[in-house]
Amino acid sequence: MKVLLIKDVYKLGHAGDVKKVADGFGRNFLLPQGLAVLATPGALSTVDRIRSKAAVMRAALNQEMSGLAEQLEGVELTFITKAGETGKLYGSITSQMVADALNQKLGTKIERHQIESEPIRNLGEHQATVRLTIDLNPKVKVVVSREGESALKDSKVKAKTDKAADPVAETPVVEEVVVEAPVVEAPVVETAVVEAAVVEAAVVEAPVVDEPVVEEPVVETPVVEAAAVEEAPKATAE
Repeated sequence: MKVLLIKDVYKLGHAGDVKKVADGFGRNFLLPQGLAVLATPGALSTVDRIRSKAAVMRAALNQEMSGLAEQLEGVELTFITKAGETGKLYGSITSQMVADALNQKLGTKIERHQIESEPIRNLGEHQATVRLTIDLNPKVKVVVSREGESALKDSKVKAKTDKAADPVAETPVVEEVVVEAPVVEAPVVETAVVEAAVVEAAVVEAPVVDEPVVEEPVVETPVVEAAAVEEAPKATAE
């Protein structure tokens, strides 16, 4: 179905916008809450008047809520609850619990339907959005801790704070006096240099003895002349 918004609707549109929505959403929420009308030809003729009027109201509302938006932005809410070993909560942190925590901490009047957050079912840090106007939607941090762990953490923080607050006794600085000992110069004793006498070894020349030359006698071997042997007369064959 098509509807004409006559008021700003978060995540849907501004006043004067024509939107196509599910029949159930239009008939069960938008029309009964006075946020929209059916987009008939007669209703569409009033679009310009609706838009101009809504713009003036939007500007005034944004100005009025701007201070609260700055106050809410970045606020941290801490919830202590029981959880299993896997970090899953025994229950959940609902949008009503977030709204109540904000009102208690800041003194505001935030309603449950202004908190945009799925039910938180696990330990850790989460985020929730506070819908003040269609333009102002500050975000807050939701920290869920296990029961018992927060007390231990707080005690550690307290101990650290107390330690930082204790006055630190300043230790007096003692300056050491350095006494310079007189420098005694040791007398220099000149060592007598004894020159070793160079003893020249006497060179004894051995006498040269001429050995006598012995001449060996030459023995002449007698030459024996062989006697001429006369040839025997040749026998003549008769």
